[in-house]
Amino acid sequence: MKKLLFLLAGVCFVIGVSAQNGEKKKPASPPASVSKTVKSGVTISVNYSQPSVKGRTIGKDVEPKDGTVWRAGANKTTLFEISKDVTVDGKPLAAGKYGLHVLTNNGSWTFIFSKKWDQWGTEYNEADDALRVTVKSKKPAKFAEALTYTINDNGRVALLWGDHEAGFTVK
Repeated sequence: MKKLLFLLAGVCFVIGVSAQNGEKKKPASPPASVSKTVKSGVTISVNYSQPSVKGRTIGKDVEPKDGTVWRAGANKTTLFEISKDVTVDGKPLAAGKYGLHVLTNNGSWTFIFSKKWDQWGTEYNEADDALRVTVKSKKPAKFAEALTYTINDNGRVALLWGDHEAGFTVK
């Protein structure tokens, strides 16, 4: 009888462990991407991980904090890619891949396009900057629980997170 109970307990343990290993946990900041060929003919792509607000206060409990460069997403560096030479808010940027970072300061957001794009998101060195554009942030029409990038037909790229929205135009 003891052997049967021991055997039954062992079988239950094995089933429980294999069922647990078969379940995949949803990442806290799942991968996301947006890509669009805009009116100017350039294809713009943004690949990032989507952190959620989760009841926290943006700029206090989580980024963006004034004066701190952050990764504009989560996990790996947010990847910004353009298919041909463009201007970003009137400033030239060559075709290629860039790491996208953000620096905030009193309602101004500086989008930083770094030549280093294939790295962990918190790695940043100003010497690798290809371009910086500074814009004003605003309150979006709707609260964005998950950090989200959008691209419209005119090349407007916007980052929405919580009650913040900031963006730039690619032509």
